Amino acid sequence: MAVSLLSHDISDLCLGKPAIRSISISATVADALSVLTRIDEGCISVWSCGDHSSEAESDLHCRCVGKVCMVDIICFLCRQENLLQPAIALRSPISVLIPEGLELVRHLEPHASLMEAIDLIRDGVHNLVIPINMSASKRRNFLETATSKSISSLHNDRQYCWLAPEDIIRYLLNSIGLFSPTAASPINSVNIIETNNILTVHYDDSALSILPLISQALIHQSSVAIVDLDDKLVGEISPFTLNFCDETLVAAIATLTAGELMAYIDCGGPPDDLVQLVKERLEEKNLEAVLEFVEEESSPISSSSSICSLSDDEFGCGSGRSWKIGGYSARVLRRSEAIVCHPWNSLVAVMIQALAHRVSYVWVIQEDGTLAGTVTFGSMLAVFRDGLKSVG
Repeated sequence: MAVSLLSHDISDLCLGKPAIRSISISATVADALSVLTRIDEGCISVWSCGDHSSEAESDLHCRCVGKVCMVDIICFLCRQENLLQPAIALRSPISVLIPEGLELVRHLEPHASLMEAIDLIRDGVHNLVIPINMSASKRRNFLETATSKSISSLHNDRQYCWLAPEDIIRYLLNSIGLFSPTAASPINSVNIIETNNILTVHYDDSALSILPLISQALIHQSSVAIVDLDDKLVGEISPFTLNFCDETLVAAIATLTAGELMAYIDCGGPPDDLVQLVKERLEEKNLEAVLEFVEEESSPISSSSSICSLSDDEFGCGSGRSWKIGGYSARVLRRSEAIVCHPWNSLVAVMIQALAHRVSYVWVIQEDGTLAGTVTFGSMLAVFRDGLKSVG
């Protein structure tokens, strides 16, 4: 029965997960950019670690205070004042990238229950930070390697993994038979289609004007829909896709429309005519500083003791990348084409669809293509929480 899931500790979901990469709260935006362009993860955890001289107080002085991703940096650099002086903006403290008043990351003990984790995710938490066990020999070997490179992913002499809504959804999917017949029910019958506060813009709106919506979509783990005059979905600007671009995207957002930006971020690289258009519009807007910024081949940005990470060599990330306008990471996994479902699709089918495309939401459209709403991991978890609560 579903009650068996309630007996599992949250640490069960951490099996096989790697230790999280981290950066100090004392780092700069440039430090964060340097790390994010060298790792395969979509974001990096930000830690505040005080004096560890007192072992008894170490847990109180070393905490994950947030996370930073490429979208955070892109949105920050696209602010009007930063477009004029991007080099100065990069020297800003990393704390400017962490939203105030929002607790998107929470620590949780390994023995916490699955229900506790689901409740936190439902409250808007993005990631749960869970300590993971290391054997004495593994810790000793790790410290020897990390010390030689002046980097470490240890905090309080412990390593941590983190869980996202995707991990919990995948875990529940493995026991989906326990939630029959709800899992096979159409999504419009289990009331999980969200219709309020859907973020939409029109094809011809400027990309710069939708930055606040992109920031909202990042916080709510959703996306910005691009619709035509008949409110039919024609595409999206997804933080997930933007997160695997690089800082050269700042120039495109500063100059293109939403529709043009969709073409710019499609897999395979932006068309040459759009690249040229971006250059021309930067000059028209007197944003030569941005043009110089994105055309420079970047040498490794200074990021020494502020960075806590596993060895780059261990992850095959030893070489940096050079940037020029129009270039972005080969890690872009999908196009700006929206992932969609219909109101009559089953809950389990939509779950599988979201997991397959590595997104935390799916757009819901009517038969004629009209946008009807979204289904998110948060709304899915509400259904499973009710099921678990009824047998708890």
